[in-house]
Amino acid sequence: MKSALGTARSYAKALFSLAKERNETETIARELPTVAALVAGERSLADFFARPWVATTAKKNAAVEVATRLGVSSLTRDFLALVAARGRAAHLEAMAAAFRELMDAEQGVVRARVRTAVPLGDEGRATLAGRLGQALQGKRVVIEEVVDASLLGGFVAEIGSLIVDGSLDGQLARMRARLATG
Repeated sequence: MKSALGTARSYAKALFSLAKERNETETIARELPTVAALVAGERSLADFFARPWVATTAKKNAAVEVATRLGVSSLTRDFLALVAARGRAAHLEAMAAAFRELMDAEQGVVRARVRTAVPLGDEGRATLAGRLGQALQGKRVVIEEVVDASLLGGFVAEIGSLIVDGSLDGQLARMRARLATG
């Protein structure tokens, strides 16, 4: 049996392929997280889609109604109806994240989670994104900034499994290690 993440990726790949074919990737990338957040946030709706005894047609009709009220594209509406009918609505957020990853890979974008001691200004964010992009062979870096008061200064960037530690804490730890080894 496929894992939830594998299932989400499979659905996202199929949706991405279809959206690309129809030239609607930007639209889907904008709408899918909204739909996923609504379904996850509305407990009664999520529970309705999760109930195995509710008829597939009822789930599909409810999904179409939700999508229509949100005013999303027909592809997003049909995707939500399919996901609801197949009992996979609980995986919508993971599907939206997997879709975003596919879109980022297509556009040469990487997302960096950056922890800083103080908020970066626009100029600082742009400079850091540019330097990280150079280190990643010219990819465009989108920074998701988190202020971490426990840092003394500097930043720690997490890009997938790569960690760039430019924090004062990290520099002090490296200096302490060098002094300890002589």
